[in-house]
Formats: sequence, structure tokens, C-alpha cells
Amino acid sequence: MFKSSYLNDLMEKVIKRNPAEPEFHQAVREVLESLEPVIEANPEYVKTGVIESIVEPERQIIFRVPWIDDKGEVQVNRGFRIQFNSAIGPYKGGLRFHPSVYSGIIKFLGFEQIFKNSLTGLPIGGGKGGSDFDPKGKSDNEVMRFCQSFMTELAKHIGPDCDVPAGDIGVGAREIGYLFGQYKRLRNEYSGVLTGKGLQYGGSLARKQATGYGLCYFTDEMLKDAGKSFKDATVVISGSGNVAIYACEKATTLGAKVVAMSDSNGYIYDKNGIDLDYVKQLKEVERKRIKEYVVKHPDAEYHEGCSGIWGIKCDIALPCATQNEINEESAKKLIANGTYAVAEGANMPSTPEAIAAFQGAGLLFGPAKASNAGGVATSALEMSQNSMRYSWTFEEVDAKLKGIMTNIYKNTRDAAEKYGMKGNFVAGANIAGFLKVADAMKAQGLV
Repeated sequence: MFKSSYLNDLMEKVIKRNPAEPEFHQAVREVLESLEPVIEANPEYVKTGVIESIVEPERQIIFRVPWIDDKGEVQVNRGFRIQFNSAIGPYKGGLRFHPSVYSGIIKFLGFEQIFKNSLTGLPIGGGKGGSDFDPKGKSDNEVMRFCQSFMTELAKHIGPDCDVPAGDIGVGAREIGYLFGQYKRLRNEYSGVLTGKGLQYGGSLARKQATGYGLCYFTDEMLKDAGKSFKDATVVISGSGNVAIYACEKATTLGAKVVAMSDSNGYIYDKNGIDLDYVKQLKEVERKRIKEYVVKHPDAEYHEGCSGIWGIKCDIALPCATQNEINEESAKKLIANGTYAVAEGANMPSTPEAIAAFQGAGLLFGPAKASNAGGVATSALEMSQNSMRYSWTFEEVDAKLKGIMTNIYKNTRDAAEKYGMKGNFVAGANIAGFLKVADAMKAQGLV
């Protein structure tokens, strides 16, 4: 329950308008809880309708995606694009291809994207998209045919100054290439309409590393403020996609020892430290399951199921797999094992109960919309390079990324302190992200 009757009524309206979408309800509730002191101090955000408008997408697009598999049989999936808020720039947010995708998942991700994109300080609005298509186990030709069918409809709704999608779970370099090729054929133009592109055709150096690196840059700033660091710390990372792999790489560079990683089937524990080169070979080249790690490293352990990874003793936990992967029980295991910092590399990987447990125990907690903003920040840098028909070096992009993540941390910390919630980076990120968007919405009137 909120102290504000207005917020209680608004939350009830959100639930009524968006039934059976618990992920979206969870995301909205978290933001509204953070905004109570802001609204109390600035009632004009209510009077001008900004709060009510910001929880309603500007546009929701749902479409059929028919495609032909290698057996010659027609398959039909559903495609989504939620264009949530364009107050500070064109819609920006990834495409997720996964069987779990439905309107509620895309809506929650798009809503989070508004504030995450605002926090970067760059002129990008919030959106998200995807499909319930599962690329796992599909041939390259099947993925190509699906992507071409998906883009045939999506192309009508996106553009470099309107909506610029990127990758997410299930959408990597292969998928982005097929999507970009189809957009180019349909529109007869070569534009920066997608980010995460290959370096041969407009991609940015450091984009693949950006979310994982950015997560560690944010975490490093958070640790420094508390008199700690990555040096000699034991780290557990869930996931084994781009975010997890490059978080592992950067954490190791900063002096930590990463001892565990996972995929959707289970997790590996290597007390000697993860052999990241081998993980890259398995996941990026061979596209194999993480359990294959123990073939080369028999001293390591493989365990079926994912939740057990949070029972491993560590100093720093970086959840980089999927939403709500850390529940209250897992959070309590981390606390009991002496973990002193958790920072989110995935989108909303901790449940509200887990976050409450972390904060109640005094852990340093970096919320996703702040700590994993490095990917979308570098996507925006890719957009800038495309507009200039120019490319920056890896070092230039990485330096810009580090500066952005440092500023995100400072703005998050300062916003929390200003509104009487010092150390609450969840509230700080929501408030700092909201204020920029809300002021832009007020200035533009009823849009």
C-alpha cells in the first residue's frame, strides 16, 4: 500500500488495465514507491497528468509472424513492439526472442527502459520488443526466415529517428544481421535503424562488451564509496551470455576471482576461477551448454538447476541471467554467506522480497536500470557514429562508457540522498531517471 491515495488508485488502474501481467505490475509498483516523496514535494507532476501518462505506453504493436521451417511446414509466432515513451528521444530498447515472451514481459521491459535510458544522459526514449520464437535448436536458415518475416511487419513502425531496436535474450549478432538486411531491402535505405550490428556494417566497437563492462564500472564506483573494491573479491555471476561473459572479463581485470557461471539448465562452480576463454568457446563459437565446461575442467562442478548458484559463498554477486532469478530464499543465502554487494546485470533479476532482504541487511545493491545501462548507452553511441558515418576506437567507446556509468552511479546516489533515502540506489535510480523524462513531458504538454 502507498501512503498516497492517488498512487493507490493509479496502481489499481494499472492492474485492471493490464490483467495477468505480474512483471509489469512489479516494475510499476517499484517505481511508484520510489516516487512518493517526489510527488509530495512536486504535486505538479500529478496535476499535469505526467504520472498517469508515464505508466501507459504511447503505442503497442502486436503482429503475426508466419515462417517456414526446414521441413517445409508453416510455423506462426507472435511479434511485439511496445513504444513506451519518446519524451527525450526516439524509442530505444532491445528485441527478445524467447518462448516466455508475451505482452506483459515486453511491457515491463519497455517501462524499465524509459528510466534506464534517461539515466544514461543520452537523448533516447524507452521501448522494447520481441517474439515467443525460440532460436535455440533452429538452423541458420530457419532463424533467417523467421527474422525476415518478423522485420517485414516491424519495418513499418521503426526508423533511425523514430524507434531503434537492438538485441536482447535470443537476439545476437546473427539475428541482428538478418533483421538489418531485411529492413534495408524493404526500405531501400542504409540507416542506423538497429544497434548491435556487425562491425562490417555499422556496428560499434565495445558494444558486445558494454553491458558487462558497464555493470562492473557501476559496481566499482559503488564499492569505492563504501571503501571496498573488486581486488581479491570472490564473485558469482549467473548467466553465460554477453552480459555475464564480459562482466566476468572486466571483474577479473579489476582483480576479482569469478568462481561460478550458469545457463538455463544449470551452473558450474570452479574454485580455481572460471576459465573464461573456454566459456567463450563453448557459448560464442560452439553454442553448447555450460555443462560441457567440466569436460575440460574435471575439478570443476556442474549442478543441474540454476537457483543453487546463489548458495555459493562469495563477496559480490552479479545476476546476469533473467528476471526474478533471485528470490527471498536465495537472497538470504547470499546474506548468510557474507556477500556484501549485489549488482544486477539482467533486467529485474531480483524479486521485491529479495531486494528488501538485501537492503534490510545493509548490502550494497545496484538496481538493473542503473547498473546494466551500459548496453543501451553504447547502443546510443553506435547511433551517434552511424549518424556521423564515423567510427570511434574501442578505447574511445570504452572511455565514454565508463564516464556514463560513473555519472549514473553519482546521479543515482545523489537523488536518493536528496529525497531522504541515502544508500537506497533503487529509489535513487527511479527518481533520477524519472525527473528528466517527467520534466520533458511537462514541457511538451499532453503528448
